[in-house]
Amino acid sequence: MTLHTVKDIAILQKTKVMQVSFENGKQFSYPFEYLRVFTPSAEAKGHGTTPIQWPKQKQAVMVVSAEPVGLYAIRLIFDDGHQSGLFSWDYLYELGEHADENWRQYQAACQDAS
Repeated sequence: MTLHTVKDIAILQKTKVMQVSFENGKQFSYPFEYLRVFTPSAEAKGHGTTPIQWPKQKQAVMVVSAEPVGLYAIRLIFDDGHQSGLFSWDYLYELGEHADENWRQYQAACQDAS
């Protein structure tokens, strides 16, 4: 069951941002890099004891298209060929609510890997 419903999505190529408005009035702006790094695809999230595989060097990534998936998600196709993650409305809402915390976690992981 979906807890959040999307009202509108705008993909802004010039600023490399996807804006999402939810039915409850919340709005979030997601940089393409953030969406690519936090893809919900299984290979990026790790399997069982496999650690998360953070994608690196995605500052210039572009969203080349987006496809609706039923009434609950969107599939983003990135110019680096990645297209296996389905961004459910609930996952997008969570990404918006926790953007600062998520980004700090990603940056710390990148520092540790250096």
